[in-house]
Amino acid sequence: MADPHLLPPLPPPPPVPETLLQIEPITPLLNFTQNNNNYNQNNHRRETLSTQDDDLDQTLLKLETFLCFLGFSQSSVCSFLFSWAAFGLVGVALPVIILELSNCPGCEKFQIKNSELDIVASQACLAAVSLICLSHNMRKYGVKKFLFVDRYSGQMTRLSRQYIAQIKDSLRLLVLWSLPCFILKVAREVIRISYVKHESWLSSSAILFGLILSWSYVSTISLSASVIFHMVCNLQVIHFEDYGKLLERESDVLVFIEEHIRLRYNLSKISHRFRIFLVLQFIVVTASQFMTLFQVTGYSGIITVINGGDFVVSSIVQVVGIILSLHAATRISHRAQAIACLASRWHALATCNATANGSSDPSGYPTNALQVSYSESDLESFDYIAVPTNTQLASYMTSYHRRQAFVLYLQNNPGGITIFGWTVDRGLLNTIFFIELTLVTFLLGKTLVFSSSS
Repeated sequence: MADPHLLPPLPPPPPVPETLLQIEPITPLLNFTQNNNNYNQNNHRRETLSTQDDDLDQTLLKLETFLCFLGFSQSSVCSFLFSWAAFGLVGVALPVIILELSNCPGCEKFQIKNSELDIVASQACLAAVSLICLSHNMRKYGVKKFLFVDRYSGQMTRLSRQYIAQIKDSLRLLVLWSLPCFILKVAREVIRISYVKHESWLSSSAILFGLILSWSYVSTISLSASVIFHMVCNLQVIHFEDYGKLLERESDVLVFIEEHIRLRYNLSKISHRFRIFLVLQFIVVTASQFMTLFQVTGYSGIITVINGGDFVVSSIVQVVGIILSLHAATRISHRAQAIACLASRWHALATCNATANGSSDPSGYPTNALQVSYSESDLESFDYIAVPTNTQLASYMTSYHRRQAFVLYLQNNPGGITIFGWTVDRGLLNTIFFIELTLVTFLLGKTLVFSSSS
């Protein structure tokens, strides 16, 4: 057996490479912390957006509940029958029955029955027009698509706060105009009841309550339709103002054109949905005002607050409704037409900046230096042109030619609210004003007679 002490020595271990001796810094904790912070930020952003979506959904639900209470929601046969039954009973039958059956000694001195029946008829016609047009659109599209705040538009989350603020402002506008008219109506009826003696105070109170209830119902329906149209137009104003800021975020002309085509398409749909409502509202209000003027000028007796107060209250409600509608239409038309002015300035400044730098790239120009100015004094518009289906830009076009084509496109496609091809702008308002003035002077010439005393 060999002696273990006599064995040969083991060979030395191989040398370790220098690359293995270079120990890299280990930073798994820092990477984990950074990833965790990014995750928390993304999670917080998602929670914020989800909260905004929930707030918008709650606001739209409250708006839908309010419209359903007025009878605009007619999605089923039962709701349709209930809505029109309530309108027929409260808006038409109740005031007619009260005016026909409330006979009292000396009532002829404090009321003009034929005129009050005509006022009831005009208010009912205007409310019926509002109820028919608005309920049809809500039944067909729903609240979100009707207001263009559905998720398919791609901007619901980003603009949800502005949507909520605009919806609240529109409802506040409804209260702001309804409350003074309601106070005037109550004051007029209280004064009339205090002069007209009925059999008992119970019957007087019932007549007072019935007339105020009927007037409040039909007037709220009429004003609500105008306010909803005002809301739809102002929600589109938000989109156009955001489109004006798009020049600060993007530089691709094709993106500008595609977004503008989408906005003009929305305006064309709004015009198509509300054109019948606007025309019928204008006809009913005009006919009602001329009927009132004809009766006032042709009445042989003395018109006081007691027997002629309904003329004033009903006229205020009708005129306020049509003013809200026309103001909303002209405002969105002006916003749509102001985009061409903004794009022209952007094109001119980018071209001058590129020429000064000796380059054709306009990216060096700070587009956020453009100040968007929306003055309500300029409301002209071109004729409405149909929305094209698709647009392609040639790849060989230079940056200047792309911008030039974009400006020409905006100048020839201004957009706006249209009524059978007529853009609702300052020119149309001037036409309406002079037509109304001509009719008023013609009617006054037929009714007013000045006799000279010998």
